[in-house]
Amino acid sequence: MTRPTEMRYPNTQRLLPRLSSQLEMKMEEHIMDTVMEATYYMPNDENEKERLDMMHELMLTMMGRKLFLSPIGSSPHRVLDLGTGTGVWAMDFADQFPSAEVIGIDLSPIQPRFVPPNVKFIIDDFDDTWVEKDFDFIHGRYLAGSSKDFAKLLRECYKNAAPGGWVEFQEWDTDLFSQDGSTDGSSIKQYYELLNGEFAKIGRVINTGPRLETWIRDAGFKNVQVKKYLVPMGAWPKDKHLKTLGAWNLVEAESGFEAGIMAILTRHAGWSKEEVDILVAKTRSDAKNPAIHTLFNFYVVYGQKQED
Repeated sequence: MTRPTEMRYPNTQRLLPRLSSQLEMKMEEHIMDTVMEATYYMPNDENEKERLDMMHELMLTMMGRKLFLSPIGSSPHRVLDLGTGTGVWAMDFADQFPSAEVIGIDLSPIQPRFVPPNVKFIIDDFDDTWVEKDFDFIHGRYLAGSSKDFAKLLRECYKNAAPGGWVEFQEWDTDLFSQDGSTDGSSIKQYYELLNGEFAKIGRVINTGPRLETWIRDAGFKNVQVKKYLVPMGAWPKDKHLKTLGAWNLVEAESGFEAGIMAILTRHAGWSKEEVDILVAKTRSDAKNPAIHTLFNFYVVYGQKQED
């Protein structure tokens, strides 16, 4: 992971220093697009940016307006946000802790230019070797499919956390269920079975939530805590809080269904775009159907690196 002052694209170098900065930027962006095509399975367009910001609101609603659960104290110094996306979590954290240095890293350059003075963004791959160290808090959420090896990523987090520092990951359990059997034989059930199965075939775990505790403990973290939230799909629940969560989940998922599965099915499973479009349309229909009571579990797991 590169230093924040470098702000480079992953695995690129400035090979032609005499070129104008504009031309050089275009060349690096072309290289970035090539890397993204090969390794990134989500879009990075305006619709995806909006979806990520809606997901942020879903998380805040679910967690009682909290950005995290770890007991990090009142004055963290160095904070790392893995897979920062639009940077909204990093910026909210920086506003809450103005004395902290907050670094957000992502492979996709979709962060805003104007940010709080204590926020820096790095465009790089967090699966690469890290340079930055001694973080008081390392945060990552919905990184499913982004890392080639989550167990290795958690070991890297442990290695680069400061003594006494905390790590917290927030991830979905993508094995959906219903309490009344209404998802049996549905297209939304087929969608998530395909999503889990096809990512597994290329060596990427998409169903990360239930595995977080094991990975975090195996990396060496202590004082590990697990919080599991129930999140519906759709506004069908009678409970007011669950109805609100379900409505937010449905709104973000309407664009997320295509974003989440198009690349993996067309690149690796031999599906045509038209075939994926049909599956996505049927999945959206199921998600909106008040008779199909889709439920997910969402995990927040955190742990602490022991003092030396």
